[in-house]
Formats: sequence, structure tokens, C-alpha cells
Amino acid sequence: MSVSRHPVALRLEQQVGGATRLLATVMGLPLIDGIFPALIIAGALTTTAGDPSITGILQTGLLIFGGSATVAVILAEMDGTRREQLTSILLLGALLIPVAVAEAALAEVIAEVLYFERFHRFAGLVILAVAAKTASSKVGEYLPSPSVIVGLGLVASFNPSGIEALISPDTNLLTANPVRLLSAGAAAGTGVGFAGAVALFAPQLRGNVDIDLFRFGSSVALGMLALEVLGLMPTQAPVALGVLAVTALFAFDPGSDDADLDEFVDDASATESATPSANANGAVADGGDDGDLTEDYDALVDDGADETDDDGSGPGYGYPGEEESRAPWL
Repeated sequence: MSVSRHPVALRLEQQVGGATRLLATVMGLPLIDGIFPALIIAGALTTTAGDPSITGILQTGLLIFGGSATVAVILAEMDGTRREQLTSILLLGALLIPVAVAEAALAEVIAEVLYFERFHRFAGLVILAVAAKTASSKVGEYLPSPSVIVGLGLVASFNPSGIEALISPDTNLLTANPVRLLSAGAAAGTGVGFAGAVALFAPQLRGNVDIDLFRFGSSVALGMLALEVLGLMPTQAPVALGVLAVTALFAFDPGSDDADLDEFVDDASATESATPSANANGAVADGGDDGDLTEDYDALVDDGADETDDDGSGPGYGYPGEEESRAPWL
């Protein structure tokens, strides 16, 4: 399995520590940085008629609460039996779903004092920022955090006239739209269910999933979701779900580790057989001794190193040159 070494994931792992706490942080992050409330305010979980959007619920649950980070933590970090992992995920879901519902109720109150059309654009921008940070840590260094974008969106979309409606005696802040609450709980439950499915099939997935490829495909799916939220997608089809499904198909590569191991063994065997040996029969077939062979071999190596250093055509230590497509650390 290709274990992702994304700098953001490594820094988060160092700060949090522990597989279960890391999974809780990854799945609860959308509730903390404001991505999930922004999607609720933007109407990503409901249709224009006010009904629950099955597509929006699935996309939010799989891409926001699930996604590549959840897969990487479960497959690469979580230990224990399958039952222990499922128990930890269910306990996490028992906390995650009520918090998501509570944030949905709060988001509905906040939406009363915002210009919806203006905040709608910031909701799409925050998803694009998350997608860029997921795809490339270098790009993410130059982008503001999602919480900053959401905060700017709240300031830029503030509607002072909405305060009068909130403080009106006829307004009951404790009465929330049950459709939004149900949709928010369903989206969080979808993410928890996705995490449970990954843990359930972890023995079959572990070693057969390219996490880096799945991470990049998930970022593309997030980009499609952002375009849909911004209203730039000329179709009503669930493009983001389709991209995620294709990504999961391509990232699943059974037996990839065995093939890589066999290739490594073959390369090592070829290198070992090509290295001159002082005790080989062919080394003294011409009547020479071991010392002469060793001196000749050392002189050949020195000449090759000098030529490489002089012309600068190739890096040292036997790594491939820059003209080759394979990176040195592979």
C-alpha cells in the first residue's frame, strides 16, 4: 500500500497522536473549520424546493467527512481487530452526528443575517481551497485556511437588516427546519458509514490501495463539488460522485505490492550478479590474482566517478539522471 506522506497529514498526526484521536480529528475537522456549516447555509444538502437532496447528502458525507484522509488513517494507522475498529468508529459517530445536527440548527440562524447569493460564492471558494490543499501541500502553503475564508465570507455577506427579524418577538430561534437537521445528520451518518465500511474491508484493502492516487482523485472530486456549489456546473448529474467512484476504481490495485517486491528482488539479483567477485572462478581464469582484480575494479569505479563529476551528466550514488522519469527516491 502506498502510505501517503502528505506534509499536512504528517503535521496533524504529530500534533494529535493516536489512530483513534487522529480519525476523530480528521472527520470532525469540517465541523471545526466551518466547511460543513458553509455547505448547509449554501443549500448543498437540500433541493431548491426545500426537500433533502440525496446527491448532496452523499457527496458531503463521502467527500467532506470521508475522503482520502479517513481512508489513510483507517488503513495505515488504526490497529486492533476489526470489531475494535468498528467500535471506535461507532463511538465517534455517536458524537459526530449530534454535533452536525446542532451546527445545522446554528447555521440556519446565521443564514438569517447573511446575503445568501454573496455567501454562496465563499462556500464554493472554501471547498476549492480544501481541494487544493488536499492535492498539493505546496499550493496549500499559499492559500488561507478554510476558517479564514468562511470568516471573510460571513463579514462580506453580513446583512444588518436580518438582525431585526431575529430579535422580533414573532421569531422563535429554537424552531429549526427539520429537513435541514435531518439532512445534516444523514450527511454525517454517511461519513461514519463510509469509515465503517473501510474498516470492515480493511484486510482486503490494506496493501491493495494507492492512497496517494486516491487522495489526488478525491481532490478533483472536491473541485467538482465546488463548481456545483458555485453554480458553474452545466449539468445536474452527480459529477463529483462519479469522479470519486472512478478514483476508487483506479486506486484499487490488487497485488501491486507483490509486483513491486518481485521487481525489487529481480533488480537486486541482477545487480549482485553483475558485481565482480574476488572469489569467482572467472576472476582468476587468466592467471591473475585477486589483488589485481580488486585494483582494476577500483580504478574502473574511480574513472567512472571522475567522468560523472567532470561532465555533470548524471547525479552521484547511482541515482537516475534528471532526464529519466523515475524519481531518485523510488
